[in-house]
Amino acid sequence: MDPARFPGLSPGRPHPALARVRVAVRDLLAAARPVDRVAVAVSGGADSLALAAAAEFEGHKLGLRVDGLIVDHGLQAESAKTALRAADHLAVLGLDKVEVLLVDVAGGGGIEAAARRARYAALREAAGDSWVLLGHTRDDQAETVLLGLGRGSGPRSIAGMRALDRPWARPLLGVSRSTTRDACAALGVEPWQDPHNDDPRFTRVRLRHEVLPLLEDVLQGGVAGALARTAAQLRDDLAALDDLAADLLARARHDGALDVSELTPAPPALRRRALRGWLIDGGAPELSDTHLRAVDELISAWHGQRGVALPGGLVARRAHGRLHIERPDT
Repeated sequence: MDPARFPGLSPGRPHPALARVRVAVRDLLAAARPVDRVAVAVSGGADSLALAAAAEFEGHKLGLRVDGLIVDHGLQAESAKTALRAADHLAVLGLDKVEVLLVDVAGGGGIEAAARRARYAALREAAGDSWVLLGHTRDDQAETVLLGLGRGSGPRSIAGMRALDRPWARPLLGVSRSTTRDACAALGVEPWQDPHNDDPRFTRVRLRHEVLPLLEDVLQGGVAGALARTAAQLRDDLAALDDLAADLLARARHDGALDVSELTPAPPALRRRALRGWLIDGGAPELSDTHLRAVDELISAWHGQRGVALPGGLVARRAHGRLHIERPDT
C-alpha cells in the first residue's frame, strides 16, 4: 500500500465510510471461511475499488492472498486504458496479483446479458476454486428486486442476490452506493465513471435514474433499504420452503420417476418446488413458470392429457401413477 498516493490508507482511525465497507467484508469472510485466497472482481468504479481496498485490508489480516480480476469487455474505445488504470489502482492498494481478462461479448439476449455471461465465465475460470468478491451494493439489490417484480419472475427473483452463492460473494449488499463513493473519496481514489451507467438504453439505468428516485420521492425515502430488507426476508422463507420441498422430493422419487400419490396432497408451492428440482436433475434447463405449472397439472388436474414438452427436447409424462422424464428423439 502507498499512503503517500492514497492518504486514506495511512495508519489511524479510518473514515466512517471506509470502516463500514471493511466491516461488511470482515463479516462476509467470517461466513465464507476462505482457505488461502480470495479474488476481487474490479471494474474501476467506486463499488469495486472500495471493495478491493477493504478486501486487501481484511484479507491480509487473515493471512489470505487477495487477487484482483479486471474484465475488459472491449465495448468502449478506451476499455484497455480503463482496465490498465484499474490495475494500477489495485497494485498500489496492495493486492497480491492483478490480472486483466479479455473477453468476447457475443450471443443473444442483448448486450447487457451477453456482457454478463462473458464476464462471469471469465471470472469463474480465473478464480478457480476461490471465492470471487463482487461489488454489488444495497442499491443494486433494490434494482434487482424491482426488475423481478416488473417481469413477474416469481419469489426467487424478487429475493434478489445472495451474499454467498458459490463462487460469488457479495459483501456489500447492505452497503449503499453513496458509502462506497465516500470510501473512495476518503482513500483518495478517483473511480472510473462507466458511461454505460448513464445510458438510458439499459433497463437498469432507467430504474436507477428514473424509477427509484421517483419511488424515494413518493414514499418519502428509504425505498432501496426497504426493498433490500424484503429480499432478505424472502430468501429466508424460500430457504425453508426449499428444505421442505427437498424432503418431499426424496419421499416421492423412485428409480428416477415420481410417485404421484406422494405428491398429490402436498401444497402447490412445495409440489412445484419438488418438481423443479426433479426436472433440473433430469436435464431440463431454463424452466419457466409455465413449464412448471403444466407439469404440475399432470398431478393436480390429471385427465389423461399428453406429456408436457420441456426445454432440452425433454417430455414429462404421467403413466401408471408415476411421472417420468423422456427424450423422444433418442
